[in-house]
Amino acid sequence: MLLISKGPLEVEKIFARWYGAEHKNNYGAMVSFVGTVREENGIEALSFDLYRPVLQAWFDEWQKRLGEKGAYLAMAHSEGDVPAHKSSFMCAIFSPKRRVALEMLDAFVEDFKANAPIWKYDVVEGKRLYAADRSTPMAGSGLLAGDEK
Repeated sequence: MLLISKGPLEVEKIFARWYGAEHKNNYGAMVSFVGTVREENGIEALSFDLYRPVLQAWFDEWQKRLGEKGAYLAMAHSEGDVPAHKSSFMCAIFSPKRRVALEMLDAFVEDFKANAPIWKYDVVEGKRLYAADRSTPMAGSGLLAGDEK
């Protein structure tokens, strides 16, 4: 289950939706992560652009990987502006055993930060500035991607 939301995520409603959909499926664990926008360095908000087709393919690959372990993935992410102290990213892994969910959650969040096709911008004094210092280049992307040898 991949949810994309304009603006901040409604954490309580999304968790209720996920738990309601999965609690009868005999999973022994639901392990989750919530990312919250921090107010620091003059940042008023973060703003996000997503490339949905690649994001869906990346998510589907993770769903397949988790399915091989008997687990299931749910993820939500914001598109557009998310003010400080609000959530922009949530995920949960449901699995028969907690160890699978705990280990895979860490791997998923780290891969998300490195490979999900989501571009982050700081909003400072009402201006949207690309957060280059906190971004990871995607393999094969960019104007010079074809020149890589």
